Amino acid sequence: MKSTLLSRQDLDFLLFDWLRIDELTRRARFAEHSRETFADTLDLCEQLATRYFAPHNKKSDSHEPTFDGVTVTVIPEVKEALAACADAELIGMAMDYAVGGAQLPATVAQAGFAWLMAANVSTAGYPMLTMANANLLAKFGSPEQIDAFVKPMIAGRFTGTMCLSETQAGSSLADITTRAEPRADGTFRLFGSKMWISGGDHELTENIVHLVLAKIPGGPNGTKGISLFIVPKYLVDSDGAAGERNDVVLAGLNHKMGYRGITNTVLNFGEGGHRPGGEPGAIGYLIGEEHRGLSYMFHMMNEARLGVGIGAIALGYTGYLKSLDYARSRPQGRPVSAKDPTTPQVPIIEHADVKRMLLAQKSYVEGALALALYCARLVDIAHTAESGEEADHATALLDILTPIAKSWPSQWCLAANDLAIQVHGGYGYTREYDVEQHYRDNRLNPIHEGTHGIQSLDLLGRKVVQRNGASLAAVHRAMTDSITGARRAGGETADVAAQLEVVVQRLVAVTAGMFAAGDIDAALANSAVYLEAFGHVVIAWMWLEQLSAVAGRTGDFYDGKRQAARYFFRYELPKTGPQLDLLESLDRTTLEMQPDWF
Repeated sequence: MKSTLLSRQDLDFLLFDWLRIDELTRRARFAEHSRETFADTLDLCEQLATRYFAPHNKKSDSHEPTFDGVTVTVIPEVKEALAACADAELIGMAMDYAVGGAQLPATVAQAGFAWLMAANVSTAGYPMLTMANANLLAKFGSPEQIDAFVKPMIAGRFTGTMCLSETQAGSSLADITTRAEPRADGTFRLFGSKMWISGGDHELTENIVHLVLAKIPGGPNGTKGISLFIVPKYLVDSDGAAGERNDVVLAGLNHKMGYRGITNTVLNFGEGGHRPGGEPGAIGYLIGEEHRGLSYMFHMMNEARLGVGIGAIALGYTGYLKSLDYARSRPQGRPVSAKDPTTPQVPIIEHADVKRMLLAQKSYVEGALALALYCARLVDIAHTAESGEEADHATALLDILTPIAKSWPSQWCLAANDLAIQVHGGYGYTREYDVEQHYRDNRLNPIHEGTHGIQSLDLLGRKVVQRNGASLAAVHRAMTDSITGARRAGGETADVAAQLEVVVQRLVAVTAGMFAAGDIDAALANSAVYLEAFGHVVIAWMWLEQLSAVAGRTGDFYDGKRQAARYFFRYELPKTGPQLDLLESLDRTTLEMQPDWF
């Protein structure tokens, strides 16, 4: 029986037939791996997802974590799933052998982790944040910090969080007020409060490693004065065990419409609930240099953004498969041309409008999955680059694609969840079926790790113009290479390539024109429209790549790929025309709207 979590056939096609990730084993970093170890990892992730994560997905949604003023209680199945994940050594899948990792390609790790997120995105959130936390510390932490915190996280003894937002600042990190006061012994004492901290308190592991943004008194104003600190829930003894309680106090749990199974917290640092050594303040350890905290944290944030994208895709994908399964098995109505009401009803998958909704979902989730894995492969190429040019190209591509890989799936795989509910009809919005929860869970992802507005400003205001447009040039070059190869193939693939080429050239021209006018406010006013249009062009590129990969192959799977590509090019890509018209006009409607007019 086929899984309704993800399609293993699609993953194998994308990984091995399209991206050819087995070629990565020619690089020294992955030399000890093979196609077999990659496949075994995917098998293991699917088994864990099916056995330990999926069974309690609905239970963790209906039985949220509770806090009695002292202790957070989470349903026991979550701890069991995290232990299984740690026992399988999945937390360090892509990390170095030197720190206890398996040194798998990020592409394999992302594909494997997608199984866990499709099964239970809330429970998967704990290891996702822990992986990103550990990766940041492995890159910027001292050897002592790696021994004390990274290795226990990889082993599953500790979990990790990221603490950025504050109630008065929200996403405006320049306005955070948490302060870190230096002490003679080289540690710092932190005072402040952090909001929206997923995994911020629980009893699931021995310890929780908080990465906290704070300002050292006397430092520069704004983001240039932000430093990054390790603030563990429990101080770590010389033998590596969790010891005295640090002054990190849970002020309360947030209750959300989705992701209900993972604790989401307000944490107070240094409020006096616990005073290690009798002195006020939460003990923190500086990571790297003072005032460079935000640049370090972006390493974790960018990884988390890709992780949010994968989570959005996984939720959209499982919703699609479940609505597909329902459509195959639900008899209702007859063909519009049928005149005899006594003839048997047909499965709803026979109706054209249901096919439309399923095709839309398929085009969104399979296109988005291709993008996520493409980005993961860029991580691997950048990490193992055999020349400076190769590293620069991969990094430039990854820079400009990251906001799209986070936001496009968060918008359009959510749209897939919406359609999955519609396919189910009245049953779709009942709790009897999973698709209602998938929609609620996925609705959080447009906000997680930066809203669409933040991602769009990052794309248009930073990534497009950085290094004199190097990232835009890199993605333009990559798309052009794909288009050139597809046009050589002839036939339908060449026709689709020609269609994409026109839109790509217009996107580049409109982008240049938006800045040439010199009105930066007008250029950025509709950045969210730009993000959506750019994202549609990128997903069309992913579909062109898949069309090229299925050329000459026969069978239902490959025919389905071709039809989904046709749908995206005929129904979705043309939407960019009016969007690019609006952007080209430098429309000021939103800018000129006055608050009093609402």
